[in-house]
Amino acid sequence: MAKTNHTVVTEFILLGLTDRPELQPALFVIFLVIYLITVVGNVGMIALIRIDSKLHTPMYFFLSHLSFVDLCYSTNITPQMLVNFLSSRKTISFCGCLCYIFIALLLTEFYMLAAMAYDRYVAICSPLHYNVKMSRRVCICLATFPYVYGFSDGLLQSILTFRLSFCRSNVINHFYCADPPLIKLSCSDTYVKEHAMFISAGFNLSNSLAIILVSYAFILAAILRIRSADGRRKAFSTCGSHMMAVTLFYGTLFCMYVRPPTDKSVEESKIIAVFYTFVSPVLNPLIYSLRNRDVKVALRNVLRRNVLKKMVSNMP
Repeated sequence: MAKTNHTVVTEFILLGLTDRPELQPALFVIFLVIYLITVVGNVGMIALIRIDSKLHTPMYFFLSHLSFVDLCYSTNITPQMLVNFLSSRKTISFCGCLCYIFIALLLTEFYMLAAMAYDRYVAICSPLHYNVKMSRRVCICLATFPYVYGFSDGLLQSILTFRLSFCRSNVINHFYCADPPLIKLSCSDTYVKEHAMFISAGFNLSNSLAIILVSYAFILAAILRIRSADGRRKAFSTCGSHMMAVTLFYGTLFCMYVRPPTDKSVEESKIIAVFYTFVSPVLNPLIYSLRNRDVKVALRNVLRRNVLKKMVSNMP
């Protein structure tokens, strides 16, 4: 933390999505609804997978972790953003702004998506060896690695940000403390931090995306060998939905982090960030789970059991 006119930066001001006060109430309602849907969708998915024994498979094991990560990183940002919509003083503490949880959770999601793609690859391309290759021990390892790696790399990035000096301004042109606008505010040498951000973002985005794309390339090749036209159609529909979610998530992140933080890019990044911060956590339960027949059956069974329990409890 550097000094400017013998003062120390102890807090930052978040400008948010817009500086037009007449739009703030409407934006508050929109993002509150999106957040509530995110919470209900992801918590419901986690609970459903835990309750129904038929969903105790590797595929749904990874889906439950994806829902957990989506829920956590959406919750890490949204409450502060909602408060700022209705507050005249949109401040966040210095330590709160440099908290590394969000970066760590994003990195965790990269490799959780990669683990899910690998699971589908084994299931479709090597079904006879699926139970051996995706044993409980392997699944736990594949699910643990994203958390360990994500929080380790996230901590490193936050340490480099914490070493920067801030003396030009404490006003962040964003709705959360993203690295690009923070770098623009620094009055110290940002060479190490900028290159560390580019290397980390480029490596992790490219590495995890390569795993996903290679897995789906083999999956598509296997689908094309399916003789049934109906079977191919269903498989293509599922893979197409998954790839749409991956494209939205990775495409916006590439635009956000893999380029120099100029005034124009920082302004554009606010709109881009909405997609991976709010849209992806809402869509993932729908795309990855609620379109799945097993999940629909499990949901109907849970609802039917609850209705029967209420009927029995209300009987004299």
